[in-house]
Amino acid sequence: MHRWTSALLTAGLLATTAIGCAGTTAAPGATGSSTPRAAGGTAETLRLAEQLLIKECMEKEGHKYWVEPPRPDDVSVRFPYVVDDPAWAGAHGYGTDLRREREAEVRRNANQRYFRSAPARTRAALVSDLNGARPQGLSARLPNGMRVSHSDQGCQATAERQLYGDLQAWFRATRVTDSLAGMRVGLVTDDKRYKAAVEPWARCMRERTYNYPDPARARAAATLPETPWPRAQEVRLASAEAACAVSSGLSSVAKSLDAEYRELLRLSHPRETADLARLKREALPRARVIVARGD
Repeated sequence: MHRWTSALLTAGLLATTAIGCAGTTAAPGATGSSTPRAAGGTAETLRLAEQLLIKECMEKEGHKYWVEPPRPDDVSVRFPYVVDDPAWAGAHGYGTDLRREREAEVRRNANQRYFRSAPARTRAALVSDLNGARPQGLSARLPNGMRVSHSDQGCQATAERQLYGDLQAWFRATRVTDSLAGMRVGLVTDDKRYKAAVEPWARCMRERTYNYPDPARARAAATLPETPWPRAQEVRLASAEAACAVSSGLSSVAKSLDAEYRELLRLSHPRETADLARLKREALPRARVIVARGD
């Protein structure tokens, strides 16, 4: 059963959210800019080309649209197992400062401001024109057995079709490989080798007066309370976590296990991982032309 409702995502782009069997569409966003960033690597070139195609499509539909800049990695993406960069921890703690900056950028986002200022009827049209009216046309079964679906209409789908060609293969490959990333983190943290490596990390933390059984509990203590920790307190805890991650060997074990399970999951889903690499490779020349053309 689908629940297809319009929403303004934290990422800052107009989007629709589907819960249950339906998939989601979200694109990164922060300040919004009419001037595209110069493309760097392959991922940024593809991302920017897709944004330019969405902009072109939305403008053809009579809307305004600003190219969205890339969204910086959240701390859970940068450090999925343990914060292990002492310099980063000393500067950002668990990234609460960066999260607040992103939230402020979202409030300033040009696409969001445009959406909020539009009449209700126009807002509905914006959501539909971007994402399609119904989550139908594209579907994929995830490794956990859940089926996700999305519209094959709307400017997001149009841009992906123009860029990658086989929209269904792209949808399946991206949804499956994205889900594998979450599975990988769970496999690593459930591995007895990871759990064994956590024990000396916890001893190191206790020596620094922090009594947390694992990094997840430490992070939750600082970032989940309704009353945020003072910044200095957060930075001290994250810095202790990072120092202990390095000295105890937990960082090395986590990285090794992450690489091991990444390869195992890739081999267990060869079709989707191969399709993703192929579609990106084939799309790159088209993306370079689109980026060079700009607006």
